[in-house]
Amino acid sequence: MTLPRILLMLGAVLGYVRIRRPILTWGATEAEVAGALPGDELLPDADGMSTRAIDIEAPPAAVWPWLAQMGPSPRGGAYTYDWIENLLGLHMHSVDHVLPEFQDPQVGDTIALGSNRMRLEVVEPQSALAWRSQDGNWVWAFVLMDRDGRTRLISRNRFRLPSIAARIGMLPMEPGSLLMERRMLREIKRLSERLATE
Repeated sequence: MTLPRILLMLGAVLGYVRIRRPILTWGATEAEVAGALPGDELLPDADGMSTRAIDIEAPPAAVWPWLAQMGPSPRGGAYTYDWIENLLGLHMHSVDHVLPEFQDPQVGDTIALGSNRMRLEVVEPQSALAWRSQDGNWVWAFVLMDRDGRTRLISRNRFRLPSIAARIGMLPMEPGSLLMERRMLREIKRLSERLATE
C-alpha cells in the first residue's frame, strides 16, 4: 500500500472519529449521555451505545401513547421513513392517531423487527419502556422525563458486537440510524404536541 493511500485512509478514519460522537448523541446533553437510564442493566457489557433526545412541549401523558403502540403492523409503526423500513421487510406503517388496543404494554410482549425478535423488558407507564432482542445483543429504551408539563424524551440503544465483522458493519449503520431516529423523535414530538391540544 502506498503512502498516499495510507494517509488517505488515516484521514478518513480520523474524520469519522471526529463526527461519530455527534452522530451517536444527537440532541442529548453530556449528562444524559453519561448517565444511567432504565434498561441499561439489560445489557451492562455493551460494546456501543447511542443516546439521542428531544424536548417536547407536551406532558408525558401525551407522549406515552406513541411509544406504547410502536411496532410493525398492526401496531403504530416507528414514525420514521416507512418506505426505508419496508425495503428491509419490517412492515412499518406509521399512524397519526392513538390505537387504543396497544395502550397497555406488558413485560413479555414481543414484536418482530426483521430477523430480530424484540421482547418488552421494562414498562413504567409515562416514564420508561425498554425492548431487548432475543439474542440479547440489542436493547432499545425510551425514557420520558417530566419537566413542568413538558417532556424530555431520550432514546438509548445499547448493543453488543460479538465479532470483528459486526463491529466494522456497525460503522456505516451509525449515520443511517441517526437519520431514522432523528425523524422518529421529531415525529413523536409533532404527534404528542398535537395530542396535547386536542
